[in-house]
Amino acid sequence: MRQVWRHCHAATMAGGTYSVIHSAAIVTRADRIEWIGPDSELPAVDAAHVHDLGGAWVTPGLVDCHTHLVFGGDRSREFEQRLQGVDYATIAAQGGGIASTVRATRAATEDELFASAHRRALHLLRDGVTTLEIKSGYGLDLENERKMLRVARRLGQTLPLTVRATCLAAHALPPEFTGRPDEYIDEVTLRMLPALAAEGLVDAVDAFCEHLAFTPEQVERVFRAAVRLNLPVKLHAEQLSSLHGASLAARYGALSADHLEYLTESDVLAMAKAGTVAVLLPGAFYALRETQLPPVDLLRQHGVPIAISTDLNPGTSPVLSLRLMLSMACTLFRMTPEEALAGVTRNGARALGLSATHGTLEVGKVADFVAWEITHPAELAYWVGGDVAKRVVRHGAVLDVAAL
Repeated sequence: MRQVWRHCHAATMAGGTYSVIHSAAIVTRADRIEWIGPDSELPAVDAAHVHDLGGAWVTPGLVDCHTHLVFGGDRSREFEQRLQGVDYATIAAQGGGIASTVRATRAATEDELFASAHRRALHLLRDGVTTLEIKSGYGLDLENERKMLRVARRLGQTLPLTVRATCLAAHALPPEFTGRPDEYIDEVTLRMLPALAAEGLVDAVDAFCEHLAFTPEQVERVFRAAVRLNLPVKLHAEQLSSLHGASLAARYGALSADHLEYLTESDVLAMAKAGTVAVLLPGAFYALRETQLPPVDLLRQHGVPIAISTDLNPGTSPVLSLRLMLSMACTLFRMTPEEALAGVTRNGARALGLSATHGTLEVGKVADFVAWEITHPAELAYWVGGDVAKRVVRHGAVLDVAAL
């Protein structure tokens, strides 16, 4: 079924300054973009429906490329502790941090995890997100990692969202392996990853390379296991210190390295050579009151694509708005509104390995887009909080987001 979308301006994000087409029209056929260009050049088509977008600005559907959307409980008390001056490492040493979420996630049923994650996913969907990644990493054993990844798959099947599931079993050391990190990495690489991949639950593999998590050597063992399973890798790297995890990720052709506050120029060069996306997470930077800025100028200088994401998680980034991250990326990281928007469209899709189908408005790509009632794309980063009137289109169908 063909549809025509007229009376709009399109920020296609395909390259250049927003890649704007003024007075644009879009033709979709089923779930794909069949034509896009100036309205004056619109070809004659037999369309089942013509939509008048009333002068809206159309962007690609937003891509939230780094979330921990599925978890049990919350960590609001730890939020209070941090405000009282207790640092993240101390909270973790006291049994808080990731460990507290692991306990709550293990105690929750799959249906309970689905219900809470569904509510959070709706916030993102109503914010214009049409594609997102969901990481595991709060189960830390085969049964509970499986439970989390099953919920991620279920969300993609029941909501109008494209969901990529990432196994982050190497997120933290579970209590039953205290003092035995290498044995836990054996469990991840020899038992958990092969089983979960065989069940079709994994699209990518991630790990946390940090002094309070896993060493580069341990992470490399995880990456080798991923390669054996023909799965792409990603990495939480250089968030709290410099261990050159980003360079390790680049050596394995990682889709992305994420956080990156302590990234060095040698890491940036390695990422540039490998085509690895830098995923910056202003919500975590803000919540942790970090002062070490990620080296945005170096990333620009060496042509590393920059993505922006919520890092939605219960401890260090309880963020329910990707659009808010656009504002934070500009104010905290000194990015331009165009760079920020590219970060949640074109580069966000690249960080998920979806560049061929998502992230820009181009012929042949999936017809996921948002028609915003704004006067310029920069408004998406300009407004702080609230809602921006919009129409969300996924796979060529208008979503009634208020009714979801």
